[in-house]
Amino acid sequence: MKPYLDWHIGKLDSTVVETLSKSYSRLMSALLCVRNITDIGQAHEFLRDDTALFSDPNLLADIDKATARIKLAIQNKERVAVFGDYDVDGITSTCVMTSYLISKGVPADAYIPDRLTEGYGLSEEAIITIAESGITLLISVDCGVTGAKETKIAKELGLDVVITDHHECPDTLPDASAVVDPCRADCAYPFKGLAGVGVAFAVLRALEGTDKTEELIEEYGDLVAIGTIADIMPVIGENRAIIRRGVQSLRRGTRCGLRCLMSDCGIVHNKITGADLSFMLVPKLNAAGRMGKVRVAYDMIMCSDEKSASELSKTLCALNNDRRSVENKIFTEIRDSLLGGDVTAKVSEPIVAYSEIWHNGVSGIVASRLADTFGVPAVVICIENGVGRGSCRSFGNFSIFDALDSMKEELTTFGGHFHAAGLTIPQENIVSFSRRLKEYYKSKRKGSGKAQLMIDFKVSDNSMLSLDNVESLEDLAPWGPGNPPPILAITGAEILTIISIGGDRHLKLKIRKNGQIFESVCFGVSTKEFEFNEHDIIDIAFEPIVNEFRGSRSVQLIMRDVHRSAPAKPRTKRGSDNADLQHLCKRFFNGAEFSKAERSLLRPDRRDLVAVWKTICGKRLANPLAIADQMETLAKAAELSNSAKAYICVKAFEELGLAKISRDGLSVTITPKHRNGNSKVNLADSDILRRLSN
Repeated sequence: MKPYLDWHIGKLDSTVVETLSKSYSRLMSALLCVRNITDIGQAHEFLRDDTALFSDPNLLADIDKATARIKLAIQNKERVAVFGDYDVDGITSTCVMTSYLISKGVPADAYIPDRLTEGYGLSEEAIITIAESGITLLISVDCGVTGAKETKIAKELGLDVVITDHHECPDTLPDASAVVDPCRADCAYPFKGLAGVGVAFAVLRALEGTDKTEELIEEYGDLVAIGTIADIMPVIGENRAIIRRGVQSLRRGTRCGLRCLMSDCGIVHNKITGADLSFMLVPKLNAAGRMGKVRVAYDMIMCSDEKSASELSKTLCALNNDRRSVENKIFTEIRDSLLGGDVTAKVSEPIVAYSEIWHNGVSGIVASRLADTFGVPAVVICIENGVGRGSCRSFGNFSIFDALDSMKEELTTFGGHFHAAGLTIPQENIVSFSRRLKEYYKSKRKGSGKAQLMIDFKVSDNSMLSLDNVESLEDLAPWGPGNPPPILAITGAEILTIISIGGDRHLKLKIRKNGQIFESVCFGVSTKEFEFNEHDIIDIAFEPIVNEFRGSRSVQLIMRDVHRSAPAKPRTKRGSDNADLQHLCKRFFNGAEFSKAERSLLRPDRRDLVAVWKTICGKRLANPLAIADQMETLAKAAELSNSAKAYICVKAFEELGLAKISRDGLSVTITPKHRNGNSKVNLADSDILRRLSN
């Protein structure tokens, strides 16, 4: 885990939280508050998941042309090819459209290009192959809007093309029978955040009539949900309804191939969640396209035979293991090159990495890991025969698509959206492209440009993390852009235990705050990489989840970042020292038993003692020294972590006869015989220091 350079912690409006708490749990109410939802009506609207949220598909530009041409193909039982992308959005889009056409008696074939040999989108070779096979209609899904040249070739060969896509549109659209894309400038469809599979599903709703929406979501909702999550689309409004309804479909387990895959992932299908889709199903489906075996994923989804589906699912899992190994090797190579052996090094500008030996299939996921690790946009380019094919991922509020568009003359092709994009580039242009991307980023980034972790709020009441409260978040899920997972903070917590798990690839911690113990898991960090020890006092940023193990459910904190707790900021008013530390000092001098962590807060080391002594003796502070007014100033001047340590030093000096505290406790003076520093004492004779060392 690489610490973020900065945390941005949101503030809660207690009045809003109290209002929302009349209808929702306190934790849910707090999270709605930081999402700028301030009343019950807004909350109800945000949490809706009914199909009435779906916009009228007839508002899509060219939808009348698209449905007319598809209905003609259905009527005449024409041979149709469904051309999809090789990612999960494209695979599920292809499955949805092909399944629908087959259900209508149309001899439909699926064509998904090989990522490694054909690349992204329509190609001249694919168009010729499709046209020569006797197909008369090609329907593109999740691609095609930038394929003007290929569409022209198809038209010349007598092949009609209906394009359905969701990517940003070029100024001039392809001359197709229809181009259905909500991102068209002239498109009246109000929700612009559909995935490619969402657009394909909207075409089906237009074909069948909006009164059949419930039936269609029952049939295809699982696939539409998977593709929408996989393409990282905004989880609000229509998409949120799609995903929630799709998860319900998956829980019924009606699709044989997906049921087998869930089983191989260790998921009980009737308990699957949106998080299971994101972190378990989607990576395995994606592995097929990344490793050049996209047909495995398509065939598994379409399979109706239990035995065949099981075999295909296991093949997918094996492909995912291969993908992970290749990905880790490339990521480690780039990371080590960036850090140059210094694990504390920071990266403040976009990463552009390229090689002639990397596996192109994992470039996107490596770029995503780099962006998340270093907090900057990342581009990973694989070069073959003088041509670079790259995957781009953004970070924060920075549009990678706009960045590419600003330097498109450097590129052969590019496409994508705000958060992710792909490109092809002549090898000789990569260096100038890298320079221009960094200049563009510098001109657009706001503030310090430091990577930030956006934290919803700091937990001040442990009861907010009760099992009931965390369970209630199921109603706010699924998570994604527009509705991110809750990231909370706990400050000043003590680490009780650190346990290595998963072959020392992950850590499990127990932490204590205000007497309550929480279990936290830190993924992807070994004991060697974790810079903290038991009894250290830390601030953690985390996502609260419900962990189920052997039938028992408990709250678990998934650690997103950790910092060492900073000392309290000095205050100047009399008696304003940190109240907890004041109380700790009082307990210590009253003879209370202390934990190791509590002793560490008060215990000065030899450097602290020397620094305080020199500060008192020097000219930086007056003598006599007013304790109540200047103890925090003393700690700051001596560079101590807190003012309580400074007070312990002074009390130890008094015990050893080096100094004298006035009877009223307001000042300290150095004993005359020690004022010149000529006589020496043994610090080991201090009972105060000895007690703190035990």
